[in-house]
Amino acid sequence: MTPTITRTRDELTGARSRIKGRLALVPTMGALHEGHRSLFRRARRSADAVAVSIFVNPLQFGPDEDLDRYPRTLAADLEMCAAEGVDLVFAPPHSVMYPDTPQVTIKSGPMGEVVEGASRPGHFDGMLTVVLKLLNLVRPDMAIFGEKDAQQLAMIRRMVADLNVPVEIAAGPTVREPDGLALSSRNRYLSEAERRTALALSRALHAGADASSGGPEAVLAAANAVLDKAVTADPPLLLDYLVLVDPATFTAITPPYEGPAVLAVAGRVGATHLIDNVPVQFPEEP
Repeated sequence: MTPTITRTRDELTGARSRIKGRLALVPTMGALHEGHRSLFRRARRSADAVAVSIFVNPLQFGPDEDLDRYPRTLAADLEMCAAEGVDLVFAPPHSVMYPDTPQVTIKSGPMGEVVEGASRPGHFDGMLTVVLKLLNLVRPDMAIFGEKDAQQLAMIRRMVADLNVPVEIAAGPTVREPDGLALSSRNRYLSEAERRTALALSRALHAGADASSGGPEAVLAAANAVLDKAVTADPPLLLDYLVLVDPATFTAITPPYEGPAVLAVAGRVGATHLIDNVPVQFPEEP
């Protein structure tokens, strides 16, 4: 099946008007991989039609980040969309999404200033701004995001609730390589040696999750034991953070704690910034 490919607002409006039934949107920045494919399939199970947006959003990149070298693989992306039966692709140029310098944008608030937001100021403001624009342009009934970007997912849910956006937000599980590395469009930057170091991220998370019966301190200690070796590896992992947070607010949890949490980690290997997380469940005290 060949999807309808739209580049302008008028083209999108026309294509959207021809879609009948429930529409699910999967917003992406392109460079699609198997994680995206799983989101497309999740969307197909939940809706009558599937739309995919492909846009590298400059507002969520800082001045020293990888906007210019972020992979752009539109031809291959469209092939994947066709193979997965996507009905509509919206792949606008910058001039369509931002015809003028934005004067009104979304402010992410306190949740956007912690964890990933603390090391990337303004990132979540730019992310929420483009997501709201895409929801307004495509007008889906639901939108699906990956759990790998757990803080992003939590903030989008908060924005939709706070601003009464009439869209259901759903999540797809993190997809991993056979060696455990979470799939990311940035993985292609890693050399063989850098990839070996990067595997410490997922190993640390799973070591932490396996220690959950010992409480929050045990989780962090087990994860840090793995990361301590990675920061002295060759090449080294430059750790940004390892945190155990509430999944709805991304504030740090403090013991005693019962219920769900997210163990999240981020670091840089070479020039590549990587993030990952796993859910952790703390049982009720007997």
